[in-house]
Amino acid sequence: MAKKKYSDRELMQIAIDVMNQSINEPRPDGKVPPKVGAVLLFPDGRIETAYRGELREGDHAEFTLLERKLAKENLQGSILFTTLEPCVERNSPKVPCCRRTTNARIKKVFVGISDPDPTVDGKGVKHLELHGVEVKWFDSEFRQIIREENKAFLEQALERKQNSKIEDLRNSIEFAIPTYDSSKFSETALKKFIVESNLDYKPTDQTFFEYLSDFGAMEWRSETKQFVPTGYGILLFGENPRTKFKNAVLKAHVQYGNEKIEPKDFEGALVLLPERIEEWLKKVLPLSKDTSSFKRKDVPDFPIEVLREAILNALVHRDYEIEGAKCEIKIDENKIVITSPGKPLPSITLDELNAFEAPSLSRNPIITYVFNLMNYVEEKGFGMKTFKSLNKKYGMSIPKFKYKEPFLTLTFARTIEALKDLSEKGIFKNLSDEEVIMLEFFRNNKQLSKSEFAELANLSSRTAERYIKQFVDLKLIKVIGGGKYTKYEIV
Repeated sequence: MAKKKYSDRELMQIAIDVMNQSINEPRPDGKVPPKVGAVLLFPDGRIETAYRGELREGDHAEFTLLERKLAKENLQGSILFTTLEPCVERNSPKVPCCRRTTNARIKKVFVGISDPDPTVDGKGVKHLELHGVEVKWFDSEFRQIIREENKAFLEQALERKQNSKIEDLRNSIEFAIPTYDSSKFSETALKKFIVESNLDYKPTDQTFFEYLSDFGAMEWRSETKQFVPTGYGILLFGENPRTKFKNAVLKAHVQYGNEKIEPKDFEGALVLLPERIEEWLKKVLPLSKDTSSFKRKDVPDFPIEVLREAILNALVHRDYEIEGAKCEIKIDENKIVITSPGKPLPSITLDELNAFEAPSLSRNPIITYVFNLMNYVEEKGFGMKTFKSLNKKYGMSIPKFKYKEPFLTLTFARTIEALKDLSEKGIFKNLSDEEVIMLEFFRNNKQLSKSEFAELANLSSRTAERYIKQFVDLKLIKVIGGGKYTKYEIV
Protein backbone atom coordinates (compact mmCIF):
# COMPACT_ATOMS: atom_id res chain seq x y z
CA MET A 1 0.00 0.00 0.00
CA ALA A 2 1.11 3.60 -0.50
CA LYS A 3 3.21 5.31 2.12
CA LYS A 4 1.54 7.76 4.47
CA LYS A 5 2.18 8.95 8.00
CA TYR A 6 -0.42 7.06 10.04
CA SER A 7 -1.42 7.69 13.64
CA ASP A 8 -1.91 4.72 15.99
CA ARG A 9 -5.65 5.32 16.01
CA GLU A 10 -5.82 5.33 12.21
CA LEU A 11 -4.05 1.98 12.13
CA MET A 12 -6.42 0.60 14.77
CA GLN A 13 -9.36 1.64 12.58
CA ILE A 14 -7.76 0.08 9.49
CA ALA A 15 -7.28 -3.17 11.42
CA ILE A 16 -10.99 -3.18 12.33
CA ASP A 17 -12.03 -2.38 8.75
CA VAL A 18 -9.90 -5.29 7.56
CA MET A 19 -11.25 -7.52 10.38
CA ASN A 20 -14.79 -7.04 9.11
CA GLN A 21 -13.78 -8.68 5.81
CA SER A 22 -12.96 -11.96 7.60
CA ILE A 23 -14.31 -15.12 5.97
CA ASN A 24 -16.64 -16.96 8.36
CA GLU A 25 -15.82 -20.49 7.24
CA PRO A 26 -18.45 -23.09 8.30
CA ARG A 27 -17.27 -25.74 10.77
CA PRO A 28 -18.92 -29.12 11.37
CA ASP A 29 -18.31 -28.82 15.13
CA GLY A 30 -20.29 -25.57 15.31
CA LYS A 31 -17.30 -23.64 16.60
CA VAL A 32 -17.53 -19.93 15.72
CA PRO A 33 -14.26 -18.57 14.31
CA PRO A 34 -13.18 -15.07 15.33
CA LYS A 35 -13.07 -12.13 13.00
CA VAL A 36 -9.46 -10.93 12.96
CA GLY A 37 -7.71 -8.14 11.11
CA ALA A 38 -3.99 -7.39 11.10
CA VAL A 39 -1.96 -4.40 9.91
CA LEU A 40 1.84 -4.21 9.73
CA LEU A 41 3.52 -0.80 9.81
CA PHE A 42 7.03 -0.90 8.33
CA PRO A 43 9.79 1.40 9.65
CA ASP A 44 9.64 3.32 6.34
CA GLY A 45 5.91 4.08 6.79
CA ARG A 46 4.48 1.44 4.44
CA ILE A 47 1.61 -0.71 5.64
CA GLU A 48 0.31 -4.13 4.65
CA THR A 49 -2.94 -5.75 5.82
CA ALA A 50 -4.54 -9.18 6.08
CA TYR A 51 -7.71 -10.75 7.48
CA ARG A 52 -8.70 -14.24 8.56
CA GLY A 53 -9.34 -16.50 5.58
CA GLU A 54 -8.27 -13.84 3.07
CA LEU A 55 -6.13 -16.14 0.89
CA ARG A 56 -7.24 -19.55 2.14
CA GLU A 57 -10.14 -20.72 4.29
CA GLY A 58 -9.19 -20.92 7.98
CA ASP A 59 -5.81 -19.19 7.70
CA HIS A 60 -5.10 -16.84 10.59
CA ALA A 61 -4.71 -13.15 9.79
CA GLU A 62 -1.15 -12.95 11.19
CA PHE A 63 -0.11 -16.06 9.22
CA THR A 64 -1.58 -14.61 6.03
CA LEU A 65 0.21 -11.32 6.64
CA LEU A 66 3.64 -12.49 7.83
CA GLU A 67 4.05 -15.74 5.89
CA ARG A 68 1.81 -15.64 2.83
CA LYS A 69 2.22 -11.97 1.91
CA LEU A 70 5.52 -10.85 3.47
CA ALA A 71 7.64 -14.01 3.73
CA LYS A 72 10.51 -12.49 1.75
CA GLU A 73 10.45 -9.09 3.50
CA ASN A 74 12.68 -7.96 6.38
CA LEU A 75 10.13 -7.19 9.11
CA GLN A 76 12.59 -6.28 11.87
CA GLY A 77 11.51 -3.16 13.74
CA SER A 78 8.00 -3.16 12.28
CA ILE A 79 4.85 -2.60 14.38
CA LEU A 80 1.93 -5.03 14.27
CA PHE A 81 -1.71 -4.11 14.92
CA THR A 82 -3.92 -7.17 15.43
CA THR A 83 -7.52 -7.13 16.63
CA LEU A 84 -7.19 -10.36 18.64
CA GLU A 85 -4.45 -11.70 20.93
CA PRO A 86 -2.15 -13.93 18.81
CA CYS A 87 -2.61 -17.70 19.13
CA VAL A 88 -0.21 -19.82 21.18
CA GLU A 89 -0.87 -23.40 20.04
CA ARG A 90 -1.05 -24.89 16.54
CA ASN A 91 -0.87 -28.51 15.40
CA SER A 92 2.58 -29.33 14.00
CA PRO A 93 4.02 -28.28 11.60
CA LYS A 94 2.02 -25.06 11.96
CA VAL A 95 3.66 -22.26 13.97
CA PRO A 96 1.62 -20.17 16.47
CA CYS A 97 1.08 -16.55 15.50
CA CYS A 98 2.77 -15.23 18.65
CA ARG A 99 5.96 -17.12 17.72
CA ARG A 100 5.77 -15.99 14.09
CA THR A 101 5.64 -12.43 15.42
CA THR A 102 8.71 -12.75 17.65
CA ASN A 103 10.60 -14.71 14.99
CA ALA A 104 10.04 -11.76 12.65
CA ARG A 105 11.68 -9.45 15.24
CA ILE A 106 8.69 -7.16 15.33
CA LYS A 107 9.38 -4.59 18.07
CA LYS A 108 5.85 -3.58 19.13
CA VAL A 109 2.39 -5.12 18.95
CA PHE A 110 -0.94 -3.37 19.49
CA VAL A 111 -3.60 -5.92 20.53
CA GLY A 112 -7.32 -5.27 20.19
CA ILE A 113 -8.77 -7.70 22.75
CA SER A 114 -7.49 -10.69 24.69
CA ASP A 115 -8.57 -14.15 23.58
CA PRO A 116 -10.32 -15.97 26.47
CA ASP A 117 -10.03 -19.37 24.77
CA PRO A 118 -8.09 -21.61 27.19
CA THR A 119 -5.45 -22.32 24.53
CA VAL A 120 -4.57 -18.60 24.53
CA ASP A 121 -6.01 -16.71 27.53
CA GLY A 122 -3.18 -14.23 28.09
CA LYS A 123 -0.37 -16.59 27.08
CA GLY A 124 -0.04 -14.93 23.67
CA VAL A 125 0.64 -11.53 25.24
CA LYS A 126 2.95 -13.09 27.82
CA HIS A 127 4.97 -14.82 25.08
CA LEU A 128 5.46 -11.51 23.29
CA GLU A 129 6.54 -9.67 26.43
CA LEU A 130 8.94 -12.41 27.51
CA HIS A 131 10.60 -12.12 24.11
CA GLY A 132 11.17 -8.38 24.41
CA VAL A 133 8.16 -7.17 22.43
CA GLU A 134 6.41 -4.06 23.71
CA VAL A 135 2.67 -4.82 23.94
CA LYS A 136 0.04 -2.10 23.94
CA TRP A 137 -3.75 -2.23 23.65
CA PHE A 138 -6.19 -0.62 21.24
CA ASP A 139 -8.09 2.37 22.58
CA SER A 140 -11.26 1.52 24.52
CA GLU A 141 -13.81 2.50 21.86
CA PHE A 142 -12.09 0.26 19.29
CA ARG A 143 -11.97 -2.62 21.76
CA GLN A 144 -15.72 -2.35 22.28
CA ILE A 145 -16.30 -2.54 18.53
CA ILE A 146 -14.12 -5.66 18.26
CA ARG A 147 -15.99 -7.32 21.14
CA GLU A 148 -19.37 -6.60 19.53
CA GLU A 149 -18.25 -7.99 16.18
CA ASN A 150 -16.94 -11.13 17.90
CA LYS A 151 -19.74 -11.60 20.41
CA ALA A 152 -20.60 -15.18 19.40
CA PHE A 153 -16.92 -16.23 19.33
CA LEU A 154 -16.24 -14.69 22.77
CA GLU A 155 -19.27 -16.37 24.35
CA GLN A 156 -18.09 -19.78 23.13
CA ALA A 157 -14.47 -19.08 24.12
CA LEU A 158 -15.52 -18.14 27.66
CA GLU A 159 -17.57 -21.33 27.90
CA ARG A 160 -14.57 -23.38 26.73
CA LYS A 161 -12.45 -21.62 29.33
CA GLN A 162 -14.85 -22.55 32.13
CA ASN A 163 -14.85 -26.20 31.04
CA SER A 164 -11.14 -26.43 30.33
CA LYS A 165 -8.62 -28.47 32.28
CA ILE A 166 -5.62 -27.06 30.41
CA GLU A 167 -2.79 -26.05 32.72
CA ASP A 168 -3.07 -22.38 33.61
CA LEU A 169 0.32 -20.68 33.41
CA ARG A 170 -0.76 -17.48 35.10
CA ASN A 171 0.84 -16.44 38.38
CA SER A 172 -1.33 -16.37 41.48
CA ILE A 173 -1.99 -12.63 41.26
CA GLU A 174 -3.47 -12.93 37.78
CA PHE A 175 -6.28 -15.19 39.00
CA ALA A 176 -9.73 -13.85 39.86
CA ILE A 177 -10.70 -13.78 43.53
CA PRO A 178 -14.10 -15.54 43.55
CA THR A 179 -15.10 -14.24 47.00
CA TYR A 180 -14.61 -10.62 45.88
CA ASP A 181 -16.73 -8.34 43.74
CA SER A 182 -16.55 -4.75 42.50
CA SER A 183 -17.44 -3.45 45.99
CA LYS A 184 -13.84 -4.24 46.97
CA PHE A 185 -12.65 -1.48 44.65
CA SER A 186 -12.01 2.08 45.80
CA GLU A 187 -14.30 4.45 43.95
CA THR A 188 -11.67 7.18 44.35
CA ALA A 189 -9.05 4.93 42.73
CA LEU A 190 -11.33 4.01 39.83
CA LYS A 191 -12.29 7.65 39.19
CA LYS A 192 -8.64 8.70 39.26
CA PHE A 193 -7.73 5.99 36.76
CA ILE A 194 -10.58 6.97 34.44
CA VAL A 195 -9.72 10.68 34.53
CA GLU A 196 -5.95 10.37 34.19
CA SER A 197 -6.21 7.74 31.45
CA ASN A 198 -8.71 9.89 29.51
CA LEU A 199 -11.35 7.15 29.46
CA ASP A 200 -15.03 7.75 28.79
CA TYR A 201 -16.54 5.54 31.50
CA LYS A 202 -18.25 5.74 34.86
CA PRO A 203 -16.86 3.51 37.65
CA THR A 204 -20.08 1.47 37.74
CA ASP A 205 -20.49 0.98 33.97
CA GLN A 206 -20.64 -2.63 32.80
CA THR A 207 -18.57 -1.59 29.79
CA PHE A 208 -15.90 -0.29 32.19
CA PHE A 209 -15.74 -3.68 33.89
CA GLU A 210 -15.37 -5.25 30.45
CA TYR A 211 -12.51 -2.86 29.76
CA LEU A 212 -10.82 -3.82 33.05
CA SER A 213 -11.25 -7.50 32.21
CA ASP A 214 -9.63 -7.01 28.81
CA PHE A 215 -6.26 -6.24 30.36
CA GLY A 216 -6.57 -8.52 33.39
CA ALA A 217 -7.89 -6.40 36.28
CA MET A 218 -11.22 -8.28 36.35
CA GLU A 219 -12.57 -11.58 35.08
CA TRP A 220 -16.05 -12.71 34.02
CA ARG A 221 -17.48 -15.54 36.13
CA SER A 222 -20.23 -17.30 34.20
CA GLU A 223 -21.52 -19.14 37.28
CA THR A 224 -22.34 -15.88 39.06
CA LYS A 225 -22.88 -13.80 35.90
CA GLN A 226 -20.64 -10.98 37.09
CA PHE A 227 -17.16 -9.54 36.78
CA VAL A 228 -14.87 -10.13 39.78
CA PRO A 229 -11.48 -8.55 40.53
CA THR A 230 -8.24 -10.36 39.90
CA GLY A 231 -5.29 -10.00 42.28
CA TYR A 232 -3.86 -7.30 40.02
CA GLY A 233 -7.20 -5.49 40.08
CA ILE A 234 -7.16 -5.44 43.89
CA LEU A 235 -3.55 -4.23 44.01
CA LEU A 236 -4.28 -1.43 41.55
CA PHE A 237 -7.75 -0.31 42.63
CA GLY A 238 -8.61 -2.09 45.90
CA GLU A 239 -9.97 -0.20 48.89
CA ASN A 240 -7.58 -2.15 51.10
CA PRO A 241 -5.25 -4.46 49.13
CA ARG A 242 -3.44 -5.64 52.29
CA THR A 243 -6.45 -7.67 53.40
CA LYS A 244 -5.50 -10.01 50.54
CA PHE A 245 -1.80 -9.19 50.01
CA LYS A 246 -0.12 -8.49 53.36
CA ASN A 247 3.12 -7.36 51.74
CA ALA A 248 1.49 -4.72 49.50
CA VAL A 249 3.07 -1.75 51.24
CA LEU A 250 6.00 0.65 50.93
CA LYS A 251 7.75 1.26 54.24
CA ALA A 252 9.65 4.54 54.42
CA HIS A 253 12.37 5.54 56.90
CA VAL A 254 14.27 8.81 57.17
CA GLN A 255 17.12 9.74 59.51
CA TYR A 256 19.52 12.67 59.45
CA GLY A 257 22.16 12.35 62.20
CA ASN A 258 20.27 12.14 65.47
CA GLU A 259 17.07 13.43 63.89
CA LYS A 260 14.75 10.55 63.07
CA ILE A 261 11.52 11.26 61.23
CA GLU A 262 8.47 9.15 62.05
CA PRO A 263 8.36 6.06 59.78
CA LYS A 264 5.68 6.12 57.11
CA ASP A 265 3.71 3.27 55.52
CA PHE A 266 2.25 3.81 52.05
CA GLU A 267 -0.57 1.38 51.41
CA GLY A 268 -3.89 1.27 49.59
CA ALA A 269 -4.69 1.22 45.87
CA LEU A 270 -1.48 1.52 43.86
CA VAL A 271 -2.95 4.17 41.56
CA LEU A 272 -3.42 6.51 44.55
CA LEU A 273 0.18 6.28 45.79
CA PRO A 274 2.19 8.50 43.38
CA GLU A 275 0.86 11.83 44.67
CA ARG A 276 1.06 10.68 48.32
CA ILE A 277 4.67 9.63 47.87
CA GLU A 278 5.59 12.88 46.14
CA GLU A 279 4.04 15.01 48.89
CA TRP A 280 5.87 13.01 51.54
CA LEU A 281 9.22 13.38 49.74
CA LYS A 282 8.76 17.15 49.60
CA LYS A 283 8.28 17.19 53.37
CA VAL A 284 11.17 14.94 54.41
CA LEU A 285 13.97 15.90 52.02
CA PRO A 286 16.20 18.76 53.27
CA LEU A 287 15.74 22.04 51.48
CA SER A 288 18.33 24.25 49.83
CA LYS A 289 17.96 27.70 48.28
CA ASP A 290 17.29 27.98 44.57
CA THR A 291 18.71 31.27 43.28
CA SER A 292 18.09 30.63 39.59
CA SER A 293 15.30 33.23 39.57
CA PHE A 294 14.77 36.66 41.15
CA LYS A 295 12.75 35.10 43.95
CA ARG A 296 14.70 32.74 46.19
CA LYS A 297 12.80 29.58 46.94
CA ASP A 298 13.36 26.41 48.88
CA VAL A 299 13.86 23.28 46.80
CA PRO A 300 14.68 19.71 47.89
CA ASP A 301 18.39 18.86 47.73
CA PHE A 302 17.63 15.75 45.66
CA PRO A 303 15.41 15.76 42.54
CA ILE A 304 11.93 14.65 43.57
CA GLU A 305 11.01 13.35 40.12
CA VAL A 306 13.96 10.94 40.09
CA LEU A 307 13.11 9.45 43.50
CA ARG A 308 9.41 9.31 42.70
CA GLU A 309 10.07 7.35 39.52
CA ALA A 310 12.53 5.03 41.30
CA ILE A 311 10.01 4.26 44.06
CA LEU A 312 7.13 3.74 41.64
CA ASN A 313 9.28 1.45 39.50
CA ALA A 314 10.01 -0.61 42.61
CA LEU A 315 6.28 -0.92 43.33
CA VAL A 316 5.45 -1.73 39.71
CA HIS A 317 8.16 -4.32 39.04
CA ARG A 318 8.45 -6.04 42.43
CA ASP A 319 7.52 -9.66 43.06
CA TYR A 320 4.24 -9.61 45.00
CA GLU A 321 4.31 -13.39 45.50
CA ILE A 322 7.25 -13.40 47.94
CA GLU A 323 5.66 -13.81 51.37
CA GLY A 324 6.63 -11.22 53.98
CA ALA A 325 8.86 -9.18 51.64
CA LYS A 326 8.01 -5.50 51.38
CA CYS A 327 9.24 -2.49 49.43
CA GLU A 328 11.28 -0.02 51.47
CA ILE A 329 12.94 3.35 51.06
CA LYS A 330 15.63 4.51 53.48
CA ILE A 331 16.94 8.07 53.39
CA ASP A 332 19.90 9.46 55.34
CA GLU A 333 22.53 12.12 54.78
CA ASN A 334 24.82 9.72 52.88
CA LYS A 335 22.53 7.76 50.60
CA ILE A 336 19.02 6.87 49.52
CA VAL A 337 18.27 3.14 49.19
CA ILE A 338 15.15 1.71 47.55
CA THR A 339 14.55 -2.00 48.16
CA SER A 340 12.24 -4.11 46.01
CA PRO A 341 11.43 -7.83 46.49
CA GLY A 342 12.32 -10.14 43.61
CA LYS A 343 15.35 -10.87 41.48
CA PRO A 344 15.55 -9.42 37.95
CA LEU A 345 13.73 -11.42 35.28
CA PRO A 346 15.85 -14.15 33.66
CA SER A 347 16.32 -12.05 30.53
CA ILE A 348 17.57 -9.00 32.50
CA THR A 349 21.06 -8.99 34.03
CA LEU A 350 22.47 -6.74 36.74
CA ASP A 351 25.06 -5.53 34.25
CA GLU A 352 22.28 -4.43 31.91
CA LEU A 353 20.50 -2.65 34.75
CA ASN A 354 23.66 -0.82 35.82
CA ALA A 355 24.44 0.11 32.23
CA PHE A 356 20.82 1.35 31.95
CA GLU A 357 20.33 -0.85 28.91
CA ALA A 358 17.87 -3.40 30.29
CA PRO A 359 15.25 -4.70 27.83
CA SER A 360 11.69 -3.43 28.11
CA LEU A 361 10.20 -6.26 30.14
CA SER A 362 8.10 -6.20 33.29
CA ARG A 363 7.27 -8.82 35.90
CA ASN A 364 3.83 -7.21 36.26
CA PRO A 365 2.77 -6.04 32.77
CA ILE A 366 -0.79 -5.31 33.95
CA ILE A 367 0.43 -2.86 36.61
CA THR A 368 2.94 -1.40 34.14
CA TYR A 369 0.19 -0.94 31.56
CA VAL A 370 -2.08 0.96 33.97
CA PHE A 371 0.73 3.16 35.32
CA ASN A 372 1.83 3.97 31.81
CA LEU A 373 -1.73 4.95 30.85
CA MET A 374 -1.69 7.33 33.80
CA ASN A 375 1.77 8.68 32.80
CA TYR A 376 3.35 7.51 36.06
CA VAL A 377 6.12 5.31 34.66
CA GLU A 378 7.76 4.44 31.37
CA GLU A 379 6.30 1.36 29.74
CA LYS A 380 9.90 0.58 28.78
CA GLY A 381 10.61 -0.79 32.23
CA PHE A 382 12.96 0.59 34.86
CA GLY A 383 13.07 4.33 34.13
CA MET A 384 16.41 3.88 32.37
CA LYS A 385 16.47 7.30 30.73
CA THR A 386 15.71 9.11 33.98
CA PHE A 387 18.47 7.40 35.94
CA LYS A 388 21.00 7.62 33.12
CA SER A 389 20.51 11.39 32.81
CA LEU A 390 20.99 12.00 36.54
CA ASN A 391 24.64 12.96 36.11
CA LYS A 392 24.25 15.25 33.10
CA LYS A 393 21.02 16.90 34.22
CA TYR A 394 21.74 17.30 37.93
CA GLY A 395 25.50 16.79 38.27
CA MET A 396 24.90 13.79 40.54
CA SER A 397 26.29 10.28 40.57
CA ILE A 398 24.18 7.71 38.78
CA PRO A 399 22.60 5.06 41.04
CA LYS A 400 23.65 1.43 41.31
CA PHE A 401 21.58 -1.78 41.36
CA LYS A 402 22.53 -4.75 43.55
CA TYR A 403 20.77 -8.02 44.25
CA LYS A 404 20.91 -10.02 47.46
CA GLU A 405 18.27 -12.72 47.86
CA PRO A 406 15.38 -11.86 47.85
CA PHE A 407 15.81 -8.11 47.32
CA LEU A 408 16.87 -5.87 44.44
CA THR A 409 18.24 -2.58 45.77
CA LEU A 410 18.83 0.72 44.01
CA THR A 411 21.21 3.07 45.83
CA PHE A 412 21.68 6.78 45.18
CA ALA A 413 24.97 7.88 46.76
CA ARG A 414 24.94 11.40 48.20
CA THR A 415 28.53 11.52 49.55
CA ILE A 416 31.98 10.27 48.53
CA GLU A 417 31.92 7.74 51.36
CA ALA A 418 28.66 6.31 50.07
CA LEU A 419 30.17 6.03 46.60
CA LYS A 420 33.07 4.05 48.03
CA ASP A 421 30.67 1.74 49.85
CA LEU A 422 28.89 1.02 46.58
CA SER A 423 32.01 -0.54 45.11
CA GLU A 424 32.43 -4.29 45.33
CA LYS A 425 36.18 -3.91 44.77
CA GLY A 426 38.19 -3.42 47.94
CA ILE A 427 40.73 -1.24 46.17
CA PHE A 428 38.03 1.30 45.33
CA LYS A 429 37.70 2.10 49.03
CA ASN A 430 41.38 3.04 49.15
CA LEU A 431 41.03 5.76 46.54
CA SER A 432 41.14 9.38 47.58
CA ASP A 433 38.00 11.49 47.35
CA GLU A 434 39.38 13.21 44.26
CA GLU A 435 40.13 9.86 42.60
CA VAL A 436 36.61 8.61 43.33
CA ILE A 437 35.18 11.71 41.67
CA MET A 438 37.39 11.18 38.61
CA LEU A 439 36.38 7.52 38.34
CA GLU A 440 32.72 8.54 38.43
CA PHE A 441 33.12 10.19 35.03
CA PHE A 442 33.76 6.74 33.56
CA ARG A 443 30.90 5.12 35.48
CA ASN A 444 28.52 7.85 34.33
CA ASN A 445 29.48 7.45 30.65
CA LYS A 446 29.62 4.27 28.58
CA GLN A 447 32.98 5.05 26.96
CA LEU A 448 35.32 8.05 27.06
CA SER A 449 38.41 9.02 25.11
CA LYS A 450 41.23 10.77 26.94
CA SER A 451 40.23 14.14 25.49
CA GLU A 452 36.56 13.61 26.41
CA PHE A 453 37.52 12.70 29.96
CA ALA A 454 39.79 15.75 30.22
CA GLU A 455 37.02 18.04 28.97
CA LEU A 456 34.34 16.59 31.27
CA ALA A 457 36.60 16.69 34.33
CA ASN A 458 38.17 20.05 33.43
CA LEU A 459 41.69 18.54 33.50
CA SER A 460 44.85 19.12 31.49
CA SER A 461 45.72 16.40 28.99
CA ARG A 462 48.68 15.27 31.11
CA THR A 463 46.59 15.02 34.32
CA ALA A 464 43.83 13.12 32.50
CA GLU A 465 46.43 10.70 31.14
CA ARG A 466 47.82 10.14 34.67
CA TYR A 467 44.38 9.28 36.05
CA ILE A 468 43.65 6.95 33.13
CA LYS A 469 46.95 5.08 33.59
CA GLN A 470 46.28 4.70 37.32
CA PHE A 471 42.75 3.37 36.77
CA VAL A 472 43.88 0.98 34.02
CA ASP A 473 46.70 -0.36 36.25
CA LEU A 474 44.20 -0.90 39.07
CA LYS A 475 41.88 -2.67 36.60
CA LEU A 476 39.08 -0.20 37.35
CA ILE A 477 38.73 0.80 33.69
CA LYS A 478 39.67 -1.05 30.51
CA VAL A 479 40.99 0.00 27.12
CA ILE A 480 38.68 -0.17 24.11
CA GLY A 481 40.12 0.06 20.58
CA GLY A 482 43.50 1.53 19.76
CA GLY A 483 45.39 4.45 18.25
CA LYS A 484 43.43 7.67 17.84
CA TYR A 485 40.21 5.69 18.40
CA THR A 486 41.23 4.53 21.91
CA LYS A 487 38.53 4.81 24.51
CA TYR A 488 38.08 3.64 28.09
CA GLU A 489 35.15 2.22 30.01
CA ILE A 490 34.45 1.08 33.56
CA VAL A 491 35.22 -2.58 34.28
